[in-house]
Amino acid sequence: MTAVYVAATGTALPGDPVDNAALGTMLGVSEEWIDLFVGTRTRHFGWDPVTGEVRGSLADLCAEAAARAVHASGLDLADIEFVVLATATPDTLLPTTATEVADRLGLDHLPVYQIQAGCSGAIQALDLGRTLILGGRRAGLVIGGDVTHRFLSPRRDAAKLPPEELVNHVLFGDGAGAAVLTEEPEGERIAVRAVLNSWTGRGRPPGQLLDWYGTTDRESGRRMMAEDYKAIEEHVPTISVEILWELLDGLGWSLDDIGFLLPPQLSERMTARIVERLPDGPAQEVSCVAETGNTGNALPFLQLDRLVPKFSVGERALALCVESSRWIRAGFALEKV
Repeated sequence: MTAVYVAATGTALPGDPVDNAALGTMLGVSEEWIDLFVGTRTRHFGWDPVTGEVRGSLADLCAEAAARAVHASGLDLADIEFVVLATATPDTLLPTTATEVADRLGLDHLPVYQIQAGCSGAIQALDLGRTLILGGRRAGLVIGGDVTHRFLSPRRDAAKLPPEELVNHVLFGDGAGAAVLTEEPEGERIAVRAVLNSWTGRGRPPGQLLDWYGTTDRESGRRMMAEDYKAIEEHVPTISVEILWELLDGLGWSLDDIGFLLPPQLSERMTARIVERLPDGPAQEVSCVAETGNTGNALPFLQLDRLVPKFSVGERALALCVESSRWIRAGFALEKV
Protein backbone atom coordinates (compact mmCIF):
# COMPACT_ATOMS: atom_id res chain seq x y z
CA MET A 1 0.00 0.00 0.00
CA THR A 2 1.53 3.31 -1.11
CA ALA A 3 1.51 5.91 1.67
CA VAL A 4 2.39 9.50 2.34
CA TYR A 5 3.32 10.50 5.88
CA VAL A 6 2.43 13.29 8.29
CA ALA A 7 5.70 14.21 9.97
CA ALA A 8 4.31 16.95 12.23
CA THR A 9 1.48 19.40 12.81
CA GLY A 10 1.21 22.98 14.02
CA THR A 11 -1.66 25.30 14.94
CA ALA A 12 -2.29 28.97 15.68
CA LEU A 13 -5.22 30.67 17.46
CA PRO A 14 -5.30 34.45 17.89
CA GLY A 15 -5.71 36.29 21.18
CA ASP A 16 -7.45 35.13 24.32
CA PRO A 17 -10.51 32.88 24.17
CA VAL A 18 -13.85 34.68 24.09
CA ASP A 19 -16.39 32.89 26.28
CA ASN A 20 -20.17 32.85 25.90
CA ALA A 21 -20.69 35.46 28.60
CA ALA A 22 -18.50 37.98 26.76
CA LEU A 23 -19.97 37.07 23.38
CA GLY A 24 -23.52 37.30 24.72
CA THR A 25 -22.84 40.78 26.10
CA MET A 26 -21.43 41.85 22.74
CA LEU A 27 -24.44 40.54 20.80
CA GLY A 28 -27.14 41.36 23.33
CA VAL A 29 -28.18 37.73 23.70
CA SER A 30 -28.04 35.45 26.72
CA GLU A 31 -25.14 33.15 27.53
CA GLU A 32 -27.69 30.39 28.02
CA TRP A 33 -29.09 30.86 24.49
CA ILE A 34 -25.62 30.42 22.99
CA ASP A 35 -24.96 27.30 25.03
CA LEU A 36 -28.37 25.82 24.23
CA PHE A 37 -28.17 26.56 20.53
CA VAL A 38 -24.58 25.60 19.64
CA GLY A 39 -22.89 24.34 22.82
CA THR A 40 -19.56 25.93 21.89
CA ARG A 41 -17.96 27.44 25.00
CA THR A 42 -15.13 29.62 23.64
CA ARG A 43 -13.63 30.85 20.37
CA HIS A 44 -10.75 33.10 19.27
CA PHE A 45 -10.90 36.21 17.08
CA GLY A 46 -8.15 38.02 15.22
CA TRP A 47 -10.17 41.21 15.77
CA ASP A 48 -11.31 43.04 18.88
CA PRO A 49 -14.87 41.87 19.70
CA VAL A 50 -15.70 45.30 21.16
CA THR A 51 -14.19 47.72 18.63
CA GLY A 52 -13.90 45.50 15.57
CA GLU A 53 -10.23 46.46 15.15
CA VAL A 54 -8.39 43.81 13.13
CA ARG A 55 -5.27 42.68 14.99
CA GLY A 56 -4.08 39.83 12.82
CA SER A 57 -4.47 38.50 9.29
CA LEU A 58 -5.01 35.02 7.90
CA ALA A 59 -1.43 35.09 6.62
CA ASP A 60 -0.24 35.77 10.18
CA LEU A 61 -2.04 32.72 11.53
CA CYS A 62 -1.12 30.39 8.67
CA ALA A 63 2.56 31.35 8.76
CA GLU A 64 2.64 30.76 12.52
CA ALA A 65 1.00 27.35 12.26
CA ALA A 66 3.23 26.33 9.34
CA ALA A 67 6.42 27.41 11.10
CA ARG A 68 5.44 25.36 14.15
CA ALA A 69 4.76 22.31 12.00
CA VAL A 70 8.12 22.54 10.22
CA HIS A 71 9.96 23.03 13.51
CA ALA A 72 8.21 20.03 15.07
CA SER A 73 9.00 17.84 12.06
CA GLY A 74 12.75 18.16 12.48
CA LEU A 75 13.07 19.19 8.83
CA ASP A 76 14.54 22.44 7.59
CA LEU A 77 12.57 24.95 5.56
CA ALA A 78 14.94 24.14 2.70
CA ASP A 79 13.40 20.64 2.66
CA ILE A 80 9.92 21.98 1.85
CA GLU A 81 9.16 21.53 -1.86
CA PHE A 82 5.58 22.84 -2.10
CA VAL A 83 2.92 24.77 -0.19
CA VAL A 84 -0.83 24.16 -0.42
CA LEU A 85 -3.17 26.48 1.51
CA ALA A 86 -6.95 26.11 1.81
CA THR A 87 -9.25 28.91 2.92
CA ALA A 88 -12.68 30.42 2.36
CA THR A 89 -11.54 33.82 3.63
CA PRO A 90 -8.30 34.94 1.95
CA ASP A 91 -6.76 38.24 3.02
CA THR A 92 -6.90 39.46 -0.59
CA LEU A 93 -7.92 37.88 -3.86
CA LEU A 94 -4.45 38.72 -5.21
CA PRO A 95 -1.79 38.18 -4.15
CA THR A 96 -2.94 34.90 -2.71
CA THR A 97 -2.58 34.31 1.00
CA ALA A 98 -0.60 31.18 0.10
CA THR A 99 2.16 33.21 -1.53
CA GLU A 100 2.17 35.65 1.39
CA VAL A 101 2.67 32.75 3.79
CA ALA A 102 5.46 31.28 1.65
CA ASP A 103 7.18 34.66 1.66
CA ARG A 104 6.94 35.00 5.43
CA LEU A 105 8.44 31.55 5.84
CA GLY A 106 11.34 32.48 3.57
CA LEU A 107 10.38 29.97 0.88
CA ASP A 108 11.05 30.63 -2.80
CA HIS A 109 11.30 28.79 -6.13
CA LEU A 110 8.67 26.18 -5.34
CA PRO A 111 5.03 25.57 -6.37
CA VAL A 112 2.47 27.35 -4.19
CA TYR A 113 -1.24 26.52 -4.46
CA GLN A 114 -4.34 28.10 -2.91
CA ILE A 115 -7.64 26.25 -2.68
CA GLN A 116 -10.85 28.25 -2.25
CA ALA A 117 -13.23 26.09 -0.22
CA GLY A 118 -15.00 25.69 3.08
CA CYS A 119 -13.87 23.22 5.74
CA SER A 120 -13.40 20.44 3.17
CA GLY A 121 -10.62 22.53 1.68
CA ALA A 122 -8.29 21.20 4.36
CA ILE A 123 -8.87 17.68 3.04
CA GLN A 124 -8.54 18.93 -0.54
CA ALA A 125 -5.16 20.42 0.45
CA LEU A 126 -4.16 17.08 1.95
CA ASP A 127 -5.32 15.31 -1.20
CA LEU A 128 -3.28 17.60 -3.45
CA GLY A 129 -0.26 17.40 -1.15
CA ARG A 130 -0.47 13.62 -1.15
CA THR A 131 -0.60 13.61 -4.96
CA LEU A 132 2.46 15.85 -5.15
CA ILE A 133 4.42 13.58 -2.80
CA LEU A 134 3.42 10.48 -4.77
CA GLY A 135 4.51 12.36 -7.90
CA GLY A 136 8.07 12.72 -6.63
CA ARG A 137 8.22 15.61 -4.14
CA ARG A 138 9.98 14.70 -0.92
CA ALA A 139 8.27 17.01 1.58
CA GLY A 140 5.71 19.81 1.62
CA LEU A 141 3.36 21.93 3.68
CA VAL A 142 -0.44 21.70 3.70
CA ILE A 143 -2.21 24.51 5.55
CA GLY A 144 -5.79 25.44 6.36
CA GLY A 145 -7.19 28.54 8.01
CA ASP A 146 -10.01 31.05 8.13
CA VAL A 147 -10.78 34.43 9.70
CA THR A 148 -14.12 36.15 10.35
CA HIS A 149 -13.49 39.90 10.43
CA ARG A 150 -15.06 40.61 7.03
CA PHE A 151 -18.24 38.73 7.89
CA LEU A 152 -19.00 39.29 11.57
CA SER A 153 -19.48 42.79 12.96
CA PRO A 154 -19.81 43.62 16.66
CA ARG A 155 -21.44 46.91 15.76
CA ARG A 156 -24.58 45.48 14.18
CA ASP A 157 -27.77 45.20 16.24
CA ALA A 158 -28.05 41.47 16.87
CA ALA A 159 -31.75 41.76 17.70
CA LYS A 160 -32.38 42.82 14.10
CA LEU A 161 -30.41 39.99 12.51
CA PRO A 162 -32.33 37.06 10.99
CA PRO A 163 -31.54 33.71 12.69
CA GLU A 164 -29.51 32.45 9.72
CA GLU A 165 -27.11 35.38 10.25
CA LEU A 166 -27.12 35.56 14.05
CA VAL A 167 -26.07 31.90 14.30
CA ASN A 168 -22.81 32.71 12.52
CA HIS A 169 -21.77 35.11 15.29
CA VAL A 170 -21.82 32.27 17.83
CA LEU A 171 -20.56 29.45 15.60
CA PHE A 172 -17.34 30.76 14.14
CA GLY A 173 -13.84 31.65 15.29
CA ASP A 174 -10.45 32.33 13.73
CA GLY A 175 -7.54 29.92 13.46
CA ALA A 176 -5.05 28.05 11.30
CA GLY A 177 -3.43 24.64 11.21
CA ALA A 178 -0.73 22.95 9.17
CA ALA A 179 0.92 19.62 8.54
CA VAL A 180 4.25 18.60 7.02
CA LEU A 181 3.89 15.74 4.54
CA THR A 182 6.84 13.50 3.62
CA GLU A 183 7.53 10.64 1.23
CA GLU A 184 9.27 8.57 3.92
CA PRO A 185 8.31 8.09 7.59
CA GLU A 186 9.67 11.13 9.44
CA GLY A 187 8.85 12.75 12.75
CA GLU A 188 5.45 11.48 13.94
CA ARG A 189 5.47 8.75 11.24
CA ILE A 190 1.70 8.89 10.58
CA ALA A 191 0.77 7.21 7.31
CA VAL A 192 -2.07 8.71 5.27
CA ARG A 193 -3.76 5.54 4.06
CA ALA A 194 -6.67 7.11 2.16
CA VAL A 195 -8.20 10.49 1.31
CA LEU A 196 -11.85 10.98 0.31
CA ASN A 197 -12.81 14.15 -1.57
CA SER A 198 -16.13 14.00 -3.43
CA TRP A 199 -18.61 16.72 -4.40
CA THR A 200 -22.19 15.41 -4.14
CA GLY A 201 -24.20 18.63 -4.48
CA ARG A 202 -25.56 18.33 -8.01
CA GLY A 203 -29.04 19.85 -8.12
CA ARG A 204 -29.11 20.55 -4.36
CA PRO A 205 -29.43 24.04 -2.84
CA PRO A 206 -26.44 25.18 -0.81
CA GLY A 207 -26.46 24.85 2.97
CA GLN A 208 -24.08 27.76 3.48
CA LEU A 209 -23.45 31.08 1.78
CA LEU A 210 -20.31 33.21 1.91
CA ASP A 211 -20.47 36.25 -0.37
CA TRP A 212 -18.12 39.09 -1.34
CA TYR A 213 -18.48 42.60 -2.71
CA GLY A 214 -16.69 44.51 -5.45
CA THR A 215 -16.56 48.19 -6.38
CA THR A 216 -19.93 48.10 -8.16
CA ASP A 217 -21.99 46.51 -5.37
CA ARG A 218 -20.27 47.33 -2.09
CA GLU A 219 -23.36 49.21 -0.90
CA SER A 220 -25.58 46.20 -1.51
CA GLY A 221 -27.70 45.16 1.43
CA ARG A 222 -27.53 41.46 0.65
CA ARG A 223 -26.23 39.21 3.38
CA MET A 224 -22.58 38.23 3.36
CA MET A 225 -22.86 35.01 5.34
CA ALA A 226 -25.75 32.65 6.05
CA GLU A 227 -26.41 29.08 7.17
CA ASP A 228 -29.37 26.82 6.39
CA TYR A 229 -29.03 25.27 9.82
CA LYS A 230 -32.08 23.04 9.44
CA ALA A 231 -30.70 21.53 6.24
CA ILE A 232 -27.35 21.00 7.94
CA GLU A 233 -29.01 19.30 10.92
CA GLU A 234 -30.93 17.04 8.55
CA HIS A 235 -28.19 16.03 6.12
CA VAL A 236 -24.77 16.22 7.81
CA PRO A 237 -25.24 13.25 10.21
CA THR A 238 -26.38 11.00 7.35
CA ILE A 239 -23.54 12.10 5.09
CA SER A 240 -21.05 11.50 7.92
CA VAL A 241 -22.17 7.87 8.20
CA GLU A 242 -21.71 7.48 4.43
CA ILE A 243 -18.17 8.87 4.61
CA LEU A 244 -17.23 6.53 7.46
CA TRP A 245 -18.37 3.40 5.63
CA GLU A 246 -16.82 4.48 2.33
CA LEU A 247 -13.42 4.96 3.96
CA LEU A 248 -13.63 1.68 5.87
CA ASP A 249 -14.83 -0.32 2.87
CA GLY A 250 -12.15 1.12 0.61
CA LEU A 251 -9.40 0.05 3.01
CA GLY A 252 -10.91 -3.22 4.16
CA TRP A 253 -10.92 -1.96 7.75
CA SER A 254 -13.64 -2.63 10.33
CA LEU A 255 -15.04 -0.43 13.08
CA ASP A 256 -13.00 -2.40 15.60
CA ASP A 257 -9.80 -1.38 13.79
CA ILE A 258 -10.36 2.33 14.50
CA GLY A 259 -8.86 3.73 17.68
CA PHE A 260 -9.70 7.40 17.08
CA LEU A 261 -12.47 9.26 15.28
CA LEU A 262 -12.21 12.90 14.16
CA PRO A 263 -15.86 13.84 13.46
CA PRO A 264 -17.19 16.92 11.62
CA GLN A 265 -16.94 20.09 13.74
CA LEU A 266 -19.72 22.55 12.92
CA SER A 267 -20.51 23.13 16.60
CA GLU A 268 -20.29 21.15 19.83
CA ARG A 269 -23.97 20.24 19.77
CA MET A 270 -23.94 19.29 16.09
CA THR A 271 -20.86 17.16 16.63
CA ALA A 272 -22.68 15.33 19.43
CA ARG A 273 -25.65 14.69 17.12
CA ILE A 274 -23.36 13.35 14.42
CA VAL A 275 -21.49 11.02 16.78
CA GLU A 276 -24.80 9.69 18.11
CA ARG A 277 -25.77 8.66 14.58
CA LEU A 278 -22.49 6.90 13.81
CA PRO A 279 -22.29 3.13 14.34
CA ASP A 280 -20.94 2.00 17.70
CA GLY A 281 -17.25 1.17 17.89
CA PRO A 282 -14.26 1.50 20.19
CA ALA A 283 -12.96 4.73 18.61
CA GLN A 284 -12.15 7.64 20.91
CA GLU A 285 -13.55 10.97 19.73
CA VAL A 286 -11.06 13.76 18.98
CA SER A 287 -12.85 17.12 18.89
CA CYS A 288 -11.90 20.74 19.49
CA VAL A 289 -14.84 22.88 18.34
CA ALA A 290 -16.19 23.47 21.85
CA GLU A 291 -12.99 25.38 22.69
CA THR A 292 -12.05 26.87 19.30
CA GLY A 293 -15.37 27.53 17.61
CA ASN A 294 -15.83 26.62 13.97
CA THR A 295 -12.55 27.69 12.36
CA GLY A 296 -13.39 26.34 8.91
CA ASN A 297 -10.32 25.03 7.11
CA ALA A 298 -8.28 25.01 10.30
CA LEU A 299 -10.50 22.46 12.04
CA PRO A 300 -9.24 19.17 10.56
CA PHE A 301 -5.67 20.28 11.31
CA LEU A 302 -6.60 21.34 14.85
CA GLN A 303 -8.11 17.90 15.41
CA LEU A 304 -5.07 16.22 13.88
CA ASP A 305 -2.82 18.23 16.18
CA ARG A 306 -4.81 16.95 19.18
CA LEU A 307 -4.59 13.39 17.89
CA VAL A 308 -0.79 13.36 17.52
CA PRO A 309 0.19 13.02 21.22
CA LYS A 310 -2.41 10.27 21.73
CA PHE A 311 -1.50 8.21 18.66
CA SER A 312 0.59 5.07 19.23
CA VAL A 313 2.30 2.72 16.78
CA GLY A 314 -0.20 0.39 15.12
CA GLU A 315 -3.24 2.52 15.90
CA ARG A 316 -5.61 3.82 13.23
CA ALA A 317 -7.82 6.89 12.94
CA LEU A 318 -10.56 8.19 10.66
CA ALA A 319 -11.38 11.86 10.03
CA LEU A 320 -14.78 12.87 8.61
CA CYS A 321 -15.66 16.24 7.11
CA VAL A 322 -18.85 17.53 5.49
CA GLU A 323 -18.88 20.89 3.73
CA SER A 324 -22.47 22.10 3.59
CA SER A 325 -21.90 24.93 1.09
CA ARG A 326 -22.60 22.53 -1.76
CA TRP A 327 -22.40 19.20 0.06
CA ILE A 328 -18.84 17.96 -0.26
CA ARG A 329 -17.99 14.62 1.35
CA ALA A 330 -14.43 14.44 2.63
CA GLY A 331 -12.25 12.52 5.03
CA PHE A 332 -9.01 10.64 5.50
CA ALA A 333 -7.62 7.54 7.17
CA LEU A 334 -4.42 7.43 9.21
CA GLU A 335 -2.16 4.78 10.70
CA LYS A 336 0.79 5.26 13.03
CA VAL A 337 3.81 3.25 11.84
